Amino acid sequence: MSVVIDPNAGFCFGVVKAIDAAEQQLGVSHRLYCLGDIVHNNEEVERLAQMGLCVIDHKQMATLTGATVLIRAHGEPPSTYEMARSRNITLIDATCPIVLALQKKIRDGYEQMAAIGGQVAIFGKKGHAEVVGLNGQTGNTAIIVSSPDDIDAIDVRRPLRLYSQTTMSREEYNKLISNIEARIAEMRVTDADFVAYNTICSRVANRATQLEEFAHSVDLVIFVSGVNSSNGHYLYEYCRKVQANTKMISSPDEIDEAWFAGAERIGITGATSTPSWLMEQVRQRIESIANN
Repeated sequence: MSVVIDPNAGFCFGVVKAIDAAEQQLGVSHRLYCLGDIVHNNEEVERLAQMGLCVIDHKQMATLTGATVLIRAHGEPPSTYEMARSRNITLIDATCPIVLALQKKIRDGYEQMAAIGGQVAIFGKKGHAEVVGLNGQTGNTAIIVSSPDDIDAIDVRRPLRLYSQTTMSREEYNKLISNIEARIAEMRVTDADFVAYNTICSRVANRATQLEEFAHSVDLVIFVSGVNSSNGHYLYEYCRKVQANTKMISSPDEIDEAWFAGAERIGITGATSTPSWLMEQVRQRIESIANN
């Protein structure tokens, strides 16, 4: 039995940037607040907690004065920056550059739509940290669309600018665009002003193709991901369509020896929020089972 780790798996650039920023600050102060989990992976969050990273929410941030707070890769709405200024809080802004650019794009689109009575819609998971930050650019007035069929709140007779959370499925986003265009045709809106922007991270979009090739090359896929990772659930489901023999775990302790019956080549992969060291621990655990 051979065990291989997907060479394309592991942290995306934005997560690496945030974790590097946290580790640098903790190396100096040994205490740092982070607004929400720095990454949707409990194992990595616990590792950083042992170094002094303290996860807080917005209510807890409102009680701080003169502290240092890290903004993670998901980004934050303008109200968070205003709170920091009012409470003399130093921010270490680790917002992913791709998310930061999207925030600006949505802010510009919102201003354009506000001037002509239009609307902004965001394709994403309601309540997701990135979506909260994106919606904040519109004064929390954007229409949040959670699935391709969730378009009843959109008035296609009014100007519309559509954006997507960076980690959503490109296939689902394209289906949403097609559904809106079909609604426009159904209602015979001849002067429709509808623009959809391609705002899905290319790393996430390309990851699906890479994952498909990897899943085809093995007999069993062990998919390692935090249970709260949006990207993880999307990639896991995608992987399962390619390789039915796919199992999802969040730590090596969840491995079931029965999975390996008849499997000669086992592949380990994960989400863009899965640390490489955790996948290496999974590999060691599997090899230990095989040797015994």
